[in-house]
Amino acid sequence: MAIRPLSSKARPALAILLATLAAACATPEAPKEVAHAPGAEPRAVQPPEPLVCPPVVQPTCPTPPQPTPPQPEPRGKLVAGAWNELPGWAIDTLRPSLDAFARSCTVLPERDAAWKPACDAALAVPANATEPEIALYFETAFDVWRVVNPDDTTGGMITGYYEPLLHGSRKKTARYKYPIYSAPPDLLTIDLTSVYPDLNHKRLRGRLEGNRVVPYYSRGDIDGDPNLLEGREIAWVDDAVDVFFLHIQGSGQVEMPDGERLRVGYADQNGHPFRSLGGALIRRGEITPEKASMQGIKDWARHHPKKVREFLDANPSYVFFRILPGDLPGPLGALGVPLTPERSIAIDPRVIPLGVPVYLATTWPNTDTPLERLMIAQDTGGAIAGAVRADFYWGFGDAAGAQAGKMRQDGRMWVLLPKGMTPPAPDGG
Repeated sequence: MAIRPLSSKARPALAILLATLAAACATPEAPKEVAHAPGAEPRAVQPPEPLVCPPVVQPTCPTPPQPTPPQPEPRGKLVAGAWNELPGWAIDTLRPSLDAFARSCTVLPERDAAWKPACDAALAVPANATEPEIALYFETAFDVWRVVNPDDTTGGMITGYYEPLLHGSRKKTARYKYPIYSAPPDLLTIDLTSVYPDLNHKRLRGRLEGNRVVPYYSRGDIDGDPNLLEGREIAWVDDAVDVFFLHIQGSGQVEMPDGERLRVGYADQNGHPFRSLGGALIRRGEITPEKASMQGIKDWARHHPKKVREFLDANPSYVFFRILPGDLPGPLGALGVPLTPERSIAIDPRVIPLGVPVYLATTWPNTDTPLERLMIAQDTGGAIAGAVRADFYWGFGDAAGAQAGKMRQDGRMWVLLPKGMTPPAPDGG
């Protein structure tokens, strides 16, 4: 293809373009010297500073907010009180309380040396000491601490319990067919209190399923499948409702056909929460609140045998037992010492320390007659939760059971601690 020659008008424009391109591609000239006076040092013209891009700012991700750890449920507290707050203190019979406290003193100094002076003084009180002398011992050795609920009220519920007599056999028969089990070997105790202190005093139990820890069997599971705990039977008794209430009381005696007595006490629990049988019956319209005593529930069970299992299983908690020495003066409480009838109580140890004297102001079951006396906190219970909350131990047998079964009274409580001792911080308080 032939190249067409430029016209005379296009040639000057092309020349200017070529000159511009040549100047852009040329090597930069050295800085020129600026004119200066004779004898002065020449001064070079500085080239313009190169453009510098600002540094790239990396985006910063905001720190995610830390999750707030769950706060433990408040339980209550102990507030400094005075001896003149205790109604009936001047007329209480204190010798049984002192004897019950002496049993606590076999344990307390080992747990906390601060208890040793008060316990030594208690054991030194003469057997023939008068009531005023015993009162003087308590007033000299202890300070009064009022038990207060989380909402700053001082009233609470006082119930009763006892050691029942059951009828049974060491072998299963057509009559004796309801088992009392010992603690199974696959029941795991899970202790996470070093990581989660608010779990202290909570029953964490489970079992292994593969490499997972899962909840232990519930009451419905255990009673519905006798193969689960086969071979763990301590005794067999003749009434399923009696076994249920044995679980609530935590101890009892089983009378064999030949008259032999077998004393059983609490060994462990399956970790499930306690659910009130009386409450379930009330919600379903089976009984009225006035009939929700132990006697009322047993009477309902006798008239509704086909419904009994359904309602018993509504409480998933299950208690396991152990055989206790027959010569003990009473059943063993959670403190590990024998309980004293009408002087031992069960409390919530998350607020009130085990073993301490507790002055109780309540009323006799189903009456307005004052029941005011010095008790000793030597036991606990699955249903005993809260600051002003106690279970009054009435003793052994049917008469004690009659009182315990109908006791559901209002009450107030004061704790006695050795002088100068600061109350322990309540768990969840």
